[in-house]
Amino acid sequence: MSRQLISSGSPFEPEIGFSRAVRSGNRIEVSGTAPIRDGKVAGTDAYEQTKAALEIIIKAVEAAGGKASDIIRTRIFLTDMSLWKDAAKAHGELFGEIRPASSFIGTSALINPEWLVEIEASAQIED
Repeated sequence: MSRQLISSGSPFEPEIGFSRAVRSGNRIEVSGTAPIRDGKVAGTDAYEQTKAALEIIIKAVEAAGGKASDIIRTRIFLTDMSLWKDAAKAHGELFGEIRPASSFIGTSALINPEWLVEIEASAQIED
């Protein structure tokens, strides 16, 4: 089974020892994805940050040979669970028709205190 590493170009990837995504066979796993656009935190609200993180995830899945509709699971980590509806709105706009299995998980903090959300995803490419 082949293994393909997908990089976002982040300087943290080699330092920490991770890839934005890894494809193994028909499976793609996307690492925890922060809301970063052009090297800066994307927006100050959960809606904009969720949208940015999901767009990065879709781009990584596409770089691994998949498409958004191959995403079968998302895990949305929020530093404030009262913001779940804002995150859910962005998720619904991008995945309303795809409807992957999804979890909203509260966490006390993320690496950058400006991040309100970080998202992981799994995809399965059909033969």
